Amino acid sequence: MRLLRNFAFYFAFYVGSLLITSASLIALTFSVEAFRARVRDWSQWQRWCLTHLLGCEIVIEGAPQNEPVLYAIKHESFFEAIDAPALLDCPSVFAKRELFDIPLWGRAAAAFGLVPVEREAGAKALMKMIRSAKALVAEGRPLVIFPEGTRVPHGEKRKLQAGFAGLYKMLGLPVVPVAVDSGPIYHRRLKKPGRITYRFGEPIPPGLPRAEVEERVREAINALNG
Repeated sequence: MRLLRNFAFYFAFYVGSLLITSASLIALTFSVEAFRARVRDWSQWQRWCLTHLLGCEIVIEGAPQNEPVLYAIKHESFFEAIDAPALLDCPSVFAKRELFDIPLWGRAAAAFGLVPVEREAGAKALMKMIRSAKALVAEGRPLVIFPEGTRVPHGEKRKLQAGFAGLYKMLGLPVVPVAVDSGPIYHRRLKKPGRITYRFGEPIPPGLPRAEVEERVREAINALNG
């Protein structure tokens, strides 16, 4: 049964992803709003496949803010990266530059307003990234970062990437840490039924010393790691 559920999930999700991504690029030629709606459809499609085909449950503890902030989200699997437009209102995610090279998806990501991160780039590229992020905030859009920089196995706590503190300082935004425990369910070839929980932490104000903000974020995003 588990094999059949996984086959159904992979087939439905990836075929649906191809169709929705193509539809989003077509919609972009007519309307930005229609394009963004299709992107959200992709996130909702993943949720539908998880709940109806794999038998998962998605639980949200707390709620997003009503103003643009920097969400620092635990990263255990691809689930939370794909789910961001369903979880938040038109978020802009800091994403690895290499992802923008994926056919169709990369073009859609750039049009949606994801911010490419070039980890080995210099100060000029960093300032360009900050300007892009501030312009998105001016539009009223929330920002999303996975501060550990990569997927981390459930139960493991890692130091935050150095770039997080720099963004926190230069953007001057409150940070909302978000814990998520998708790893045991999603981060495997054979996914399994179960519960995936999000937990929104208390907003952390801007202007704190680096060590303090990093420690508070690190503790909060690992709140479901027990």
